[in-house]
Amino acid sequence: MSDERNYVDWFRHSSPYINAHRGKTLVILIPGEAFESPNFPNIIHDLALLDSLGIRLVLIQGARPQISRALANRHLSSVIEDGYRVTPHDQLIDIIQASAAVRVQLEAQLSMGLSNTPMANAGLKVCSGNYVIARPLGVVDGIDYGHSGEVRRIDSEAIFRLLEDDNMVLLPHLGFSPTGEVFNLKAEDVATQAAIQLKADKLIIFTEDEGIFDDEGQLYSELLANQADGILAKHSLSFPTHSALEACVMAVRALVPRSHIISFNENGGLLSELFTRDGSGTMIDEDSYEKLRGASIDDVGGMMQLLAPLEEKGILVRRSRELLENEVERFQVIERDGAIVACAALYPFEQERSGELACVAVSPEYRGSNRGERLLKGLEREAKNLGLDTLFLLTTRTAHWFIERGFRETTLASLPAKKQALYNYQRNSKIFSKRL
Repeated sequence: MSDERNYVDWFRHSSPYINAHRGKTLVILIPGEAFESPNFPNIIHDLALLDSLGIRLVLIQGARPQISRALANRHLSSVIEDGYRVTPHDQLIDIIQASAAVRVQLEAQLSMGLSNTPMANAGLKVCSGNYVIARPLGVVDGIDYGHSGEVRRIDSEAIFRLLEDDNMVLLPHLGFSPTGEVFNLKAEDVATQAAIQLKADKLIIFTEDEGIFDDEGQLYSELLANQADGILAKHSLSFPTHSALEACVMAVRALVPRSHIISFNENGGLLSELFTRDGSGTMIDEDSYEKLRGASIDDVGGMMQLLAPLEEKGILVRRSRELLENEVERFQVIERDGAIVACAALYPFEQERSGELACVAVSPEYRGSNRGERLLKGLEREAKNLGLDTLFLLTTRTAHWFIERGFRETTLASLPAKKQALYNYQRNSKIFSKRL
């Protein structure tokens, strides 16, 4: 029963994410390595589920390891320069055949409809064609890349028509020129340009790695593009992950709202990334001229202006300037053009491995965006760094916002003893907590 209960709870909590993604366009890169993963059938099942939920899918198919094997079987040398495979004319047919074999494998998997499987009655329609227009790379630094090319444009109008007719669109890493030539492209380039030119809502790239990790081995659940630049400059990532991160950064800087890197080896990784709050991989977001940072004494004036209207309405407990100055290190703020537009505080109870979330406030003109979400994520990261297991909060007016983000109502007895002693029965605040 506990497993069933967990499933029901997960399904209910995923509903807002399902509704948010319905009708959205996702460009998903499936590299050649993913086809050889034991988890590949689960990826197919998850794609079928996304399609059934009304999400429009454009799949990009890679074939890097398959091409390498095909060339090796014929004792042909293969040269990769700056991430591009040099494609002499006498190797082009081998590359086309290897790519076609992978494409047929993918189309076959997407055509399944066996009873008692996740694909039962799926009835997926998969379309492909000459929608990627390419041009040759030419000679770069003295290297003739032959039939290796780059994306010139994506036939967006044709793809849109297919998506409107409830088709899933499949784009291989091969492009075609107006002169009738075939060019071998980087799958990451095809995915990036497809996401940009289709104005997709997300670019998702499968890699062997779970995502991007920091120097201590902790997974980044979210990265800004400028943070990603620093990671790319270190050249510490594997080639596929480095290429994936480059593609994600390029996409978000060209106004694709979100990019994601997830592992093709993780069962349900795609669903977790899309339909749960914490996700499973690394999300890359656009650079922002808004800064989320720790508060300083110079921010107290701006914080008071932000908190005062909420204190007057009784939504927040009144805090004096002196108290804010003494506790300013507990606060994080979002600064926009020198103004404090949001703030929140974390008060740790280290002995109980618990922390209180307090003073969550967003300037009225900036509500309805993701700033409260950013503050919450920032304080959750800080709480985890402090070794805390639980966050709790007291609220009189904003319960639903926190419930939507994973908090559950609890009792006064669940709070640390020091906090219980300070509880204001006159305010009669509701108490919520969340496991980290």
